[in-house]
Amino acid sequence: MESSLPLTIDRAAGLPLHLQLAEQFRTAVLDGRLQAGHRLPSTRDLARELSVSRSVLQAAYDQLHAEGWIEGRTGAGTFVTDVAPLQPAVRRHTPHPPDPSAELLSLRPGIPYIGPTPDAGWRRAWRTVSTQSPPRGYDDAAGLPALRAALADHVGRVRGIACGPENVLVTNGTVHGLRLLLTVTSRPGDRIAIEDPGYLNAVVAARDHQLEIVDIPVDRNGMRVSALTDDVPTVYVTPSHQYPLGGRLPVARRNELVRWARRTGALLIEDDYDSEFRYDVAPLPALAQLDLERVVHLGTLSKTLSPALRLGWLVASEPMIDQLATFRAASGDWPGWPMQAALLAMLRDGYLDQAVRRGRRLYADRRTYTCNVLSPYGRIIGQDAGLHITLLLPDHVDDRRTATEARAAGVVVAPLSEYRRTTPGPPGLVIGYATPSTADLHKALGVLTRVLDVTRR
Repeated sequence: MESSLPLTIDRAAGLPLHLQLAEQFRTAVLDGRLQAGHRLPSTRDLARELSVSRSVLQAAYDQLHAEGWIEGRTGAGTFVTDVAPLQPAVRRHTPHPPDPSAELLSLRPGIPYIGPTPDAGWRRAWRTVSTQSPPRGYDDAAGLPALRAALADHVGRVRGIACGPENVLVTNGTVHGLRLLLTVTSRPGDRIAIEDPGYLNAVVAARDHQLEIVDIPVDRNGMRVSALTDDVPTVYVTPSHQYPLGGRLPVARRNELVRWARRTGALLIEDDYDSEFRYDVAPLPALAQLDLERVVHLGTLSKTLSPALRLGWLVASEPMIDQLATFRAASGDWPGWPMQAALLAMLRDGYLDQAVRRGRRLYADRRTYTCNVLSPYGRIIGQDAGLHITLLLPDHVDDRRTATEARAAGVVVAPLSEYRRTTPGPPGLVIGYATPSTADLHKALGVLTRVLDVTRR
């Protein structure tokens, strides 16, 4: 059915009649068939022309009036407003090429093994969440109170940190906690000491906050504390398993570091990223147990369960937690309730402890196999803990080129030199053995050794 306006009714279409008319009206204005100032028929007359009820036309006019396409003038009628025709934007679809790494075997460090099917403990946690109603409003910016209490018990039991729920803040992981800390405690131009070689994402976070990075050398015992200067207000350190070389900060250096922080008033940021996995002795106590006023402890689930969970925790003094929570309440930046509720269920059920024990057994076997395969090609360090080893190569080897050749052969591996900034050191490969299946690990190491054989020759 047509009318004096460029409008047509299609009763077979799935779209309601008033929305059909409104859409056709917009199109007529945009393509110039209806001009600004054009007087429209009354709803009664147009309804008669189209053989529809007047309520359909009234609903269409109401919609167009609300959007500003038409206006009513007292005693004169309804008119098209002065809407300049605008050509709609053309959606341009740019096909994204497939990720070239998707088909490669990965020996990148820092990612745990995720089995093909979820286990019973994982399913129980999410069933528990599904039976609960979410909070009626926004939840606590520091994290669910019950989860903070459970995490305080957890880090007290497994990391030796004497703390309560008031000392815990739930994060989206280590980097999120670090960035939150830097936002609240530092200003552009401030200095921060970071291990060299060290964690790349920590360096990126510091640069994003416009901080001046002070490179601190690392030896087989971790950060060389004696290299710190008194004008550095913040120190980022991985004391339990230095990343990526694997050294552990001994008691004497830990005490030296805390004494230095007390004397200078510096803040120590302890990244405790994979301390759960030690294969020689029990996990080392956390640095934060020495002084929670000067040390902020960062923990994560990325190495124990999955980086996709985006969950972790920050342990600090109560004033620091209050300061961070106040900032987050204003920014709205904290983990969602379902993820926090799931972690709480995993802690109460003992699932997290089970996953750590299971992972420790699996990774210990893989570590032994990896070391046995790669030991002829260089010196292996950092094998006592974590999810990776570091293979130091002869000085003449270009580790970046070796990594490139390995990738061309089908295996992704990290060159040690990409973690270095200004402190020189030998070339090497940082090799993660956790991510692939056992069969894929054997296959990947077979490919890598063939590349290393060519390099050695």
